[in-house]
Amino acid sequence: MPQEAMTPTNPPVVLLHGLGRTQLSMAGMARFLRRHGYHTWMRTYPSRRLPVRDLAEIVGQWIIDAHQGRPVHVVTHSLGGILVRHLPKTVPLARVVMLAPPNNGSALAAALDDFGPFSMLYGPAGQDVARAQLADWPLPHAPVGVVAGTRASSLGNPVSWLSGRMRVFGPERPNDGTVAVDETRLPGMVDFAEVDTSHTWIMNDPRVRNMTLRFLQEGQLQAPVPQQAARTFNAAPGL
Repeated sequence: MPQEAMTPTNPPVVLLHGLGRTQLSMAGMARFLRRHGYHTWMRTYPSRRLPVRDLAEIVGQWIIDAHQGRPVHVVTHSLGGILVRHLPKTVPLARVVMLAPPNNGSALAAALDDFGPFSMLYGPAGQDVARAQLADWPLPHAPVGVVAGTRASSLGNPVSWLSGRMRVFGPERPNDGTVAVDETRLPGMVDFAEVDTSHTWIMNDPRVRNMTLRFLQEGQLQAPVPQQAARTFNAAPGL
């Protein structure tokens, strides 16, 4: 896919897909952002072949080469958010939006870790998430907004059928069928939101797209709720 140059006013937006996906999964989000004045850049990385740290080194160098060291926004899905946490500090980041990231590891991945087909299907990066050493995961060097999904069961997310049958999360733990809401939270994040949508296609939800755009523009996911002006009552004389 042709890569576009940076506009004078807006940093370009790098879009990073999730585990086992390709850049095409982020194409709708890219079109949406371009309609609002952002140039976009995305490229399929070998998510199932290498550990997280190696993937981050590769993707980081791609970003530096493509943008000549200029600042970029980043919008990520799932594993893409973990890659951002491991990007070299030489990658200048402006703002980051993480969609359904397993920032605190993944109970589902951990439950499947001993299941042979899991390691074959999702490779070293999947095992990194399953066996997360969170103390070794750095925090992003940029302001971050996180959006979590809460639709635990979805026809569009076959993994949710598996997590439901295995009772990975249980009825009291909100999740998107793949990642629990509490697994998405990141220490020091600037903003956080929950949306009734599934893990697989969270990036295509109109509410999520609007939140993403607002964070890139203003540094917050949602418009602040206006506080109703307090009424002032003047007591009548003599009362």
